Amino acid sequence: MINNQIKGGIYGCIAAVSYGLNPLCAKLLYRDGYNSNSVLFYRFLFGSLILGLLMAAQRKSFALNRKEACVLGMLGVVFAVSSLTYFLSFYYMSAGVAATLVFAYPVFTALLMAILFKERLKWPSITAILMTMGGIALLYQGDNGRPIATAGIVLIMISALAYAVYIIIVNKSGIVMSSIKLTFYAMLSCLACIVAYALLTPTGNLQMLHTAEQWGTALALGLVPTVISLVFMAMAIRCIGSTPTAIMGALEPVTAIVLGVWIFDEVLTIRLAVGIILILVAVMLIILDDRLRHALSGMKIVRRGRIIVKRIRWK
Repeated sequence: MINNQIKGGIYGCIAAVSYGLNPLCAKLLYRDGYNSNSVLFYRFLFGSLILGLLMAAQRKSFALNRKEACVLGMLGVVFAVSSLTYFLSFYYMSAGVAATLVFAYPVFTALLMAILFKERLKWPSITAILMTMGGIALLYQGDNGRPIATAGIVLIMISALAYAVYIIIVNKSGIVMSSIKLTFYAMLSCLACIVAYALLTPTGNLQMLHTAEQWGTALALGLVPTVISLVFMAMAIRCIGSTPTAIMGALEPVTAIVLGVWIFDEVLTIRLAVGIILILVAVMLIILDDRLRHALSGMKIVRRGRIIVKRIRWK
């Protein structure tokens, strides 16, 4: 029998790698001439259909009260902004760089919590913020020393910031429901937002899928980085907890980088690799904030056969 630790690790890896396929599916459709509105439309359409069928199969209630409807509507708008700016950033930078920069959302979450809710920034968070700034400075130069367009950096920063707002709304709203139900309604709201945005954007009209390959790619976009990632993440959290699962999320940008280099011939220089590593380490510091400070609150120093326990109180 496989124990929970091993199963949780496997589930967490599947969730992270699945989510890392977002840029691959999007760029394949971009290559066929589809715009970001259409790509996101099919992602949310197929994703919400699959989640709705999953809820129906599990006989979960679809009922919402007024407060839940309002909160889920806000979540849909924020998540739509995050997704749209993320997918638009693929026009300006490689998939690996975009996936790494958007993965910095825990840093934005820590900053927003400090600004909006007066949570004190502790030393791991401050260190992570400085490392993230350094990583962004390195990534800004782009491939082969050519700077990434400012519009690309702005878009990906808005995406990470919007996702941080999404997380804060979920945590502070007080609504209690399953992750599947919450994501289902958030996706429906996203779908409505994308349709409205497409109608208001002259050049961003929704395009029909034509070939079997295009249908398969769009369905994979709604299934793999959305539904499969969500389900396996929930399974991993039940087995090993949220912190180890979040740490495994580092496989998301790694997956995007590998696929970008392998399939789209994207360039990965040493400087880009250093910038990516800085941001990933910064995110790990944010995730491990409480555990790290707790581990360093007591230090054991062995001297002349005696153990001296020195306790440090981090503020």
